[in-house]
Amino acid sequence: MRLTDPLVALAEARPRLFPLVPVFFACGIGLYFWVAREPGQAGLISAAAVALLGAILWRRGPERWQPLALIGLLLAAGFLAAAARSHHVAAPVLGFRYYGPIEGRIVGIDRSLSDQIRLTLDRVVLENMSPQRTPHRVRVALHGEQGFVTPEPGLTVILTGHLSPPELPAEPGGFDFQRLAWFDRLGAVGYTRSPVLALSPPEPRFSVFALRMRISQAVRAQMPGDAGAFAAAVLTGDRSGIPRRVLDDLRASNLAHLLAISGLHMGLLTGLVFGAMRYGLALIPPLALRLNAKKLAALVALGAGAFYLMLSGGNVATQRAFVMVAVFLGAVLLDQRAISLRSVAMAAMLILVLRPEALLSAGFQMSFAATVALVAAFSNAWPMMRRVPRVLRPAVSLCLASAVAGAATAPVAAAHFGRMADYGLLANLLSVPLMGSVIIPGAVLSALLVPVGLWHLPLRMMELGTSWVLGVAAWVAGLDGAVRGVVAPSALVLPVLALGALWLIVWPGRLRWLGVPAMIAALAIWTQPDRPALLVASSGGLLGLITDEGRALSKASGEGFVARSWLESDGDLALPAEAHARWPAELRIGRGEGVEIRHLTGRGAVARLDETCTTGRIVILSQPAPEAPRDCLLLDAPTLGRTGAVAFHLQGDRLRLRLARREVGERIWNRHIPPVPELFVPEPVLRQAGLIVQ
Repeated sequence: MRLTDPLVALAEARPRLFPLVPVFFACGIGLYFWVAREPGQAGLISAAAVALLGAILWRRGPERWQPLALIGLLLAAGFLAAAARSHHVAAPVLGFRYYGPIEGRIVGIDRSLSDQIRLTLDRVVLENMSPQRTPHRVRVALHGEQGFVTPEPGLTVILTGHLSPPELPAEPGGFDFQRLAWFDRLGAVGYTRSPVLALSPPEPRFSVFALRMRISQAVRAQMPGDAGAFAAAVLTGDRSGIPRRVLDDLRASNLAHLLAISGLHMGLLTGLVFGAMRYGLALIPPLALRLNAKKLAALVALGAGAFYLMLSGGNVATQRAFVMVAVFLGAVLLDQRAISLRSVAMAAMLILVLRPEALLSAGFQMSFAATVALVAAFSNAWPMMRRVPRVLRPAVSLCLASAVAGAATAPVAAAHFGRMADYGLLANLLSVPLMGSVIIPGAVLSALLVPVGLWHLPLRMMELGTSWVLGVAAWVAGLDGAVRGVVAPSALVLPVLALGALWLIVWPGRLRWLGVPAMIAALAIWTQPDRPALLVASSGGLLGLITDEGRALSKASGEGFVARSWLESDGDLALPAEAHARWPAELRIGRGEGVEIRHLTGRGAVARLDETCTTGRIVILSQPAPEAPRDCLLLDAPTLGRTGAVAFHLQGDRLRLRLARREVGERIWNRHIPPVPELFVPEPVLRQAGLIVQ
């Protein structure tokens, strides 16, 4: 085969490859987030030159080279879009631990991991801190005695609390919360144990967030309990009223997606409005004869979808769903084919251009995985569906949709959350029909009856549906083996798996089957995880050692987020207290006798350091150590504060040491943290442990 043959084949297939446009754009975004150092001026100019050259060759170059030029253009454009977005959202980040008075306006209300109400504040004022150094937003969890003020949007509050910069990953290579906080313009997180007090009332001007919370409070007042909190989340996206146990049940039964206002909700809402308008107009002959009922219904449904998008807060899944619906209804208005991979590609491209960081979120990945899989499956299955008796088609379509969407999203959910819901298909078959037949219609009827003051009546119908869904979630979550732990994959697995699946779906002809080996290779890599033999928290107060029973934790409580993150990444469903019960009497890692580890915490820890820090040992101290030459590898609190969490991996007869601060690189979102200094490892430790510092 000549060299030009693949280029000619690529050029000939170009009209059918539009769905791959956002894929290459996303690869450019991924490249930006993957590099270890923030691109400087030279790097950005180079990317711009590649984009310009690609654009020229794409429009003016030889036809067989145009597809490759377009790929280069998309890769460079994705890289530049991510860089531009990173600099556009730049805001001050707190560079130290702060304790003192905090003033701010409430712009967000949710719940923390410990199930406490959490406030996001803007217009922040901190004691003795200039506005130029003050974070744009802070997030504070409310502990202790509260109730002196009812949190509501726009209310300016004062409190005394602890703030600190967004944390490094809980382990090297783990989830980068600093990056997430940067794009949310969140410059500090913390908590308060003192009462929150109101400083000034909410501003009188209209606010979408305030409207959301008023609707949420009204729904919960009419539907008290978990059912009302679930309904409020479905209608407005406000999850602050949902207890942790309910969230756990929904996740264990694979029904948590019902809380995310996404394609299911948007499709049901706009479909219901479209059908009701179209057939309602058909019942009025004078209007039906004079108006195009189909197109008028499409316009009304589009307006209903836009209002729902505004009301829900506009997360990635809702944006994607609205764009899909807008493309579908736009095709109805233009008498064009609506449901296709092209419309999915347009939705993906719009979101990635506006918010490139969305590519890294579980919501974006799961949303588009499900949508692409459903469009591809039903496009190929439609000829067979016509052979199914008409009365059975809804049930068969529901089973097929649940199975396809579940299979497409399962790898993404397992990679991000470390677990799989084995009875998720059963739970969805028992719950999703009620979303379309009871819950969403009840919401639409309630909205229509607001002008006459009878909006609360349809909520009784919604309450029946939401109670059923929560009952199913609790029942399925309680079944034996409902949840299975999955070890976190390496960073390479999901991109290779996704690219292989997309190639299989999009590419025309026999070459599409090249996607199968890529998917198999990704799954093979996943089955051989390289989990650390020992993990050390950045505080020095928590260790996690791999044992025959699983990871053992050095304490039963405290640092709950870090402990859960470690266990989740191991695919271990144990609670921190259960993992602490595995803690061995003697700590060693490595082959043979291994290397002895000592953990010093509490009072008298520093006093025990000299007798503990002997030749060849690894010592972790949760407090600052006195300056003195040591024969052991000492990781004290100041050292861990600079390195972040530390992981020890077994690598043959040696130990490989990884540092969280080094692995996140030198990026714009962590520039407030000093670079990691060279970690001094005494020669005796190098000889005994064969330690490799990475």
